[in-house]
Amino acid sequence: VQLVESGGGLVQPGGSLRLSCRASGFTVSAYGMSWHRQVPGKERELVAYISSAGVNTDYADSVKGRFTISRDNAKNTVFLQMNSLKPEDTAVYYCKRHGVVYWGRGTQVTVSS
Repeated sequence: VQLVESGGGLVQPGGSLRLSCRASGFTVSAYGMSWHRQVPGKERELVAYISSAGVNTDYADSVKGRFTISRDNAKNTVFLQMNSLKPEDTAVYYCKRHGVVYWGRGTQVTVSS
C-alpha cells in the first residue's frame, strides 16, 4: 500500500491549488479517504473526508466553501481542490486511508505574497 501526494507549492493569497493523492496497492473506492494538514508545533488536523461510496463528504469549518474533496476511481486518486487560499492554510498536507490506516508522506502548501 502506498499513498503519494503531489500538487503542493507556493501560491499567493486568493489563489488555488489542486492536490492529488495517488494510491497503489488498494482501491480508493473501497475506503474512506481524507486530507489532513499539519504545521510545526501543532497537531495534525482533519481538512476533508470522503466516504468509500463517495456520497458523504465532510470538511473542517475553516475550509468549508473553499475546499472540495473528490475521487477519480479510474485513476485511483483522491483530490483536494483548494480555492481562495489564505496564509493560514500554509501547512504540510497529508492523505490518509481509513480502516487499516495508511498515510502519505505529505506535500507542502505555502500561501504567501
